[in-house]
Amino acid sequence: MGSFSRQEFFHELVEGCLLPTAQQGLEQVWQLLVICLLCRLLWILGLPSYVKHLSTVAGGFYTLYLFFELHMVWVVLLSLLCYLILFLCRHSSNRATFLSITILIYLLMGELHMMDTTTWHKMRGSQMVVAMKAISLAFDLDRGVVANVPSPVEFMGYIYFVGTIIFGPWISFNSYREAIEGRKLSFSWMWKVCVSWVKSQLCLITSNCVAPYLFPYFIPIYGDKLLRNKTKRKIRWLLAYENALSFHFSNYFVGYLSETTTTLAGAGFTEEKDNLKWLGIDFARNLGTFSAILVTYTASALLHGLSFHLGAVLLSLGFITYIEHVLRKRLAAIFNACILSKKCQPNCSHKNNKVLWVYVINVAFSTLAVFHLAYLGSLFNSSVDYMDDEESDVANHTIQKWSELSWASHWVTFGCWVLYRIIL
Repeated sequence: MGSFSRQEFFHELVEGCLLPTAQQGLEQVWQLLVICLLCRLLWILGLPSYVKHLSTVAGGFYTLYLFFELHMVWVVLLSLLCYLILFLCRHSSNRATFLSITILIYLLMGELHMMDTTTWHKMRGSQMVVAMKAISLAFDLDRGVVANVPSPVEFMGYIYFVGTIIFGPWISFNSYREAIEGRKLSFSWMWKVCVSWVKSQLCLITSNCVAPYLFPYFIPIYGDKLLRNKTKRKIRWLLAYENALSFHFSNYFVGYLSETTTTLAGAGFTEEKDNLKWLGIDFARNLGTFSAILVTYTASALLHGLSFHLGAVLLSLGFITYIEHVLRKRLAAIFNACILSKKCQPNCSHKNNKVLWVYVINVAFSTLAVFHLAYLGSLFNSSVDYMDDEESDVANHTIQKWSELSWASHWVTFGCWVLYRIIL
């Protein structure tokens, strides 16, 4: 990159990365977007409910075939198994437990025996969406939120809802029912779709072009100058941050893309009087107890598959999340200040709110979060994608990467826990 002038570099970046990335991103999903829009238009025609359910099943099947071809049969088998368990346990009050165990067994069998790991992992996202939808429906049935087990066509319409079957996110069964009622088209709906799409493309470009090219261009981590003036440890942290930046923005791309397809298909809104408010994807910022966090991240690791580095990252993230949560909660109580992990409401009871030292503490915790994310995200680079068939290689890669960074995030987390115990 040193041989290019700045103007030549940016011209090459636009021509060689930005435009091709945006074009390829559109080519990959334009048919999915069209199907979401067609279903949205179909649902406002006042057709019978079973026709709407069948249309979303057809759209979901077609998009599954577009992305996975005949391998989609494994996603279909999972959905059929889920409905079978719900039907057989229709008189039980523990449907969610039975279904969760069945799904985990199915996923573990698929991971270990049914097919090769690489192909199985390509369908992981859709399998997780099917699993989460079915389990949430089982919980709603157990709690009485949903009165009866849906008919097969209604259940499959929910599972294969075209706006969520590929990229997610999870939506509740009642949200699906509201979506197919066919709310009228509005400017706010179209604006939300456009904004989410633009955000997804910006995140994709950042992941593919900004992180791997602009970051080392302005901070030449591969150049001789930095190698002479900086220690190897600092270089490793810069490389870790570069990997983490690319990885996290690729996740943001999927998140905003799922927001686009969900909204385009007609889901993701709240109704306030006569007005509809189209919402973004809501991510939980904290959980209650250590056991709840541990169970949540363990379940997430199992749903993501038997991958050592994913399991290690998710479980580490669970401990980091919990310790930060309890430490900030304790500090907020001691200083009577708005320094909780979740942002305080404007009418909170804390005495110290908009003062300088409160901002300093919150910025310090935000900086610590970036440090943890760079450390955890350092595992995710292109070389890991070729290790799926050899889990021992992935484990060695994980240990090597974190050893190179001196296990810093784990030691800092341990220090935060010690501090929390001291001031408890």
